[in-house]
Amino acid sequence: MPAGTTRTLLDGAAGRIEVAANLPMNAHAVAVIAHPHPLFGGTMDNKVVTTVAKAFMDAGIAVFRFNFRGVGASEGKHDEGRGESDDMVAVIGHARAQVSHVPLCMAGFSFGGAVATRASERVDFRQLVLVAPGFRRFSDHGMGEAPDPQDPNLGSPGRHSAANTVVIHGDLDETVPLSDSIAWATPREVPVAVVPGGEHFFHRKLHVLREITARWIR
Repeated sequence: MPAGTTRTLLDGAAGRIEVAANLPMNAHAVAVIAHPHPLFGGTMDNKVVTTVAKAFMDAGIAVFRFNFRGVGASEGKHDEGRGESDDMVAVIGHARAQVSHVPLCMAGFSFGGAVATRASERVDFRQLVLVAPGFRRFSDHGMGEAPDPQDPNLGSPGRHSAANTVVIHGDLDETVPLSDSIAWATPREVPVAVVPGGEHFFHRKLHVLREITARWIR
């Protein structure tokens, strides 16, 4: 857990949501970060999530991580991304109340990347960082087929662009195909930063992930 982290519980649609916050003095933005799939061990303390969080903190941005419903001290049960998007929007509201009048940044890893994309339809944001986003979790085809880049669940036209969104993906990702990120990003003209030798959890490549994130949010 990063130094200076405070943990609280806030009310959500399915019960209490466990939130971890790092609040630097004079934060010039606030970031909310979503974690990977809860049914496969994903939590807000995942190493990819905390690596991205550290990049935001080092940039003077207040950071809020949270556990999806049914994870850790968060109440409720898994809802296939629908309720989890509500959870993220609730945490965003909480974060903005704690650090007001600053821009919002959003981020998500794997399943959390898909959740962040869906949540970004419902709030105004300045930057969105998607790390190996698991868009297949939100498609009608399941994990067996590539998602349709035009699926409205994956972002309405004009919502995401090179001005506000970046995707970071390892070329050796064995869980979420790099081709899914490229297919989603192409019609939106969103940049995809490819990490050579990076697998899904960026083993031995976390420093590269952190540097790419840091450069994007500067």
